[in-house]
This record gives sequence, C-alpha cells and structure tokens, in this order.
Amino acid sequence: MRSKTRSFIIKVSFSDREIKNFFLHLRLHLTFNFIMGLLKGKVALVTGAARGIGRAVALEMAKEGADVAFTDLAVDENAKKTEADIKALGVRGKAYASNAASFEEAHKVVDEVVKDFGRVDILVNNAGITKDGLMMRMSEAQWDAVIGVNLKSAFNYIHAVTPVMVAQRGGSVINMASVVGVSGNAGQANYSASKAGMIGLAKSVAKELGPRGIRANAIAPGFIITEMTEQLPDSVKEEWAKQIPMRRGGTPEDVAKAAVFLASDLASYVSGQTLHVCGAMNT
Repeated sequence: MRSKTRSFIIKVSFSDREIKNFFLHLRLHLTFNFIMGLLKGKVALVTGAARGIGRAVALEMAKEGADVAFTDLAVDENAKKTEADIKALGVRGKAYASNAASFEEAHKVVDEVVKDFGRVDILVNNAGITKDGLMMRMSEAQWDAVIGVNLKSAFNYIHAVTPVMVAQRGGSVINMASVVGVSGNAGQANYSASKAGMIGLAKSVAKELGPRGIRANAIAPGFIITEMTEQLPDSVKEEWAKQIPMRRGGTPEDVAKAAVFLASDLASYVSGQTLHVCGAMNT
C-alpha cells in the first residue's frame, strides 16, 4: 500500500524595499568579510614602523584585520601614537624597541612577539636609513651604517622568523626595497646596494623556503612623499615629478596597499617578485 505524501507550498511576498534592503545587507556583509578583512586572523610584524611608510603599512594591515606588532629604535611618542591608532581599529597592536641591525635584538623581539601574539604570519622588513654621498667622499662608516640597518636587519629578522613560519607551514616576507635598488642612483651607492641586496635576499628566500609554504617578495617604491621628502626644496620635488609619468609623488598609503596585497591570500602564488610602486617612473 502506497503511503500518501502531501506537499505544501507557502507563498511569501516581499516588497521591493525589503528585497533591496536584503541585498544591501548581503553586499555589506560580503564587503566586510572579504574585502575589509583580507588579513583577518593573521599576525604581522613590521620593522621601522613608528612613522612614514612603515606606519602606513602597519595601519593598512590593521584595517584589513591583522594584529600588528611593530618595531622602532625606541618606543617614543611616534611609536605610542602608532600603537594607539592600531588598537583603535579593533585589533591587537604593540610596539617593541629594537635596533634592527642587531642580530641578537631581532631574535629577542621575534621571541617576544610569538609569546605575545602566538605566531607571525607576515614580516615586513621596512627599517632603513640614508647616508648619501658621492663614492669618492663616502666614508666607511656611512657605508657600514646603511648596509647594517637596511640589509643586515632584513637578514636578522628573516633568520629569526624562519623557524616560526616553517613550523606554521606558511608565511609571507616582504622586503621594502626601492627603485634605486633596481636602477642605481648617483650619490647613493650605499643605499642602492642595500636595496638591491634586499631584492636578491627576497628572491633567494622565496626559492629556499617556498617548499615550506613561505613566500617572499620585495616592493620597490619610487618617489614617495614622506616627512623626509617633504623637507626637500620645492625645486627638487618638481624635478622628481617631471621624471614620473603620473606627474606626482606616491603616498605611504600607495605602498601600504601593495604590501597588503602581497601579504594576503590574493597573492598566494606570487613569490620571488619585485613589485614597483613608482607611477611608471622605473619602467
């Protein structure tokens, strides 16, 4: 004997306004989770981030949901403000005092970050200085200082985070290089060499640690408007602008957005590359 089944059809009607509101809320939900949370659940460590490009990177990553640890030579008022601004975005943030050129201090900071945050998913090697001068007048001290802070610091921090990322089976390393590391620049032999070294370091790390799920890339900013460049005479800035097809200098936020991309899963198959953020200045 066949069992009888009954079907019920319930008719529900919605007004145009209700349908419009539903899709609006759905769109906002998707936007928040998939666009505004590119780094949600990740921990970033940014060196030299009390101000300038480093600060912009730290804040942009915090906006995308990452907890952010960052270093600078001292935890001064600039660092405290950056820390406060990170926390105001609803994520964890902490500043650490560190001489990035010191191998021992770099390892100590990474140990502290792992203790405080539990992991390190993103490393941005941003710490850097300039001590410009013509080759025939450049002192050994000028050369050593720039190579030490810019290039050795990147080695120090990569060396320190490698065991952490290997254990996690994943991570993203981003070296903040420069267009002059690609093309060179008169009067900046030390700076250019340090930035070229950071590009080579990223490429080597990408090949060495790729099998462990770790990516490494470099960013080569062009003329970026920061506190440092703002102090240049207007005539110098105008000459720089003439060399840039987009006819303007970049902003720290332009660079920071590139860093977010490389740190995120959107760049999961991007490794060993140098991303130029220069307004077509270096093509």
